[in-house]
Amino acid sequence: MQVKSTNRSHGGTQGVYTHSSTATGTEMEFSVFVPDHAEGEVLPVVFYLSGLTCTQANVTEKGEFRAACAELGLILVAPDTSPRGEGVPDDAEGAYDFGLGAGFYVNATEEPFAKNYRMREYIETELPALIGAEFPADMSRVSIMGHSMGGHGALTIALRNPEKYKSVSAFSPIVSPLNCPWGEKALTGYIGADKSSWREYDACALIEDGARVPEILVDQGTADNFLEGQLKPELLTQVCEKTGQPLTLRMQEGYDHSYYFISTFMRDHLEWHAIRMKS
Repeated sequence: MQVKSTNRSHGGTQGVYTHSSTATGTEMEFSVFVPDHAEGEVLPVVFYLSGLTCTQANVTEKGEFRAACAELGLILVAPDTSPRGEGVPDDAEGAYDFGLGAGFYVNATEEPFAKNYRMREYIETELPALIGAEFPADMSRVSIMGHSMGGHGALTIALRNPEKYKSVSAFSPIVSPLNCPWGEKALTGYIGADKSSWREYDACALIEDGARVPEILVDQGTADNFLEGQLKPELLTQVCEKTGQPLTLRMQEGYDHSYYFISTFMRDHLEWHAIRMKS
């Protein structure tokens, strides 16, 4: 692991780091905020997964999480959204919703993406091991959250690994890639045309197939341009009501898809995770 930068902020240290990933076969960049703490103390960890076109820098610079994390004693980890670098395949037409910046937190099986696009393995296994080894992190107290594509990632990762995460939340998540254009394009390109193989990457399908977490928190803006065509939170509401999966869905009047929205409710989510990691 290499240190790219560190800055003091809100009684803690905000760092940006790189390392050679065995999962993706590339250099990966991530950020970590560590509050000041007693020598030998280990702190609970929140992983934050970003959305389409983003890197770790979006939430690191605009998420407004450090004051809350410092007060609550939470480490916040923000990885990149896809592998990057020379030779990493991208969308042939340079579209924003596939390829670089759009890894969709899957393990790709289709060529030429199968070699590098292994963000599921990276987030579920490799990065947590690195965080546990290099930072004062209590890896028995871990939560996960995300925005948009990252909300999809957080929900599906938590539902597949309920023993690893104390809690899960999302801002404006893609709740069902099986039923939206972003998901159809990404999963066809990364996983193939057989939609039965997509179900492990669809939060609604996972819940329908029996996956459970103690509870889910979702905030969604009513002025989000992607609400009806891509995000479709009503599908998550329907499957949770049908199966008994606890869900708190808060429709936030007038808020859009941006970090103005996310930063407004970031503290709410961090406090929610902190309570559940303490219990």
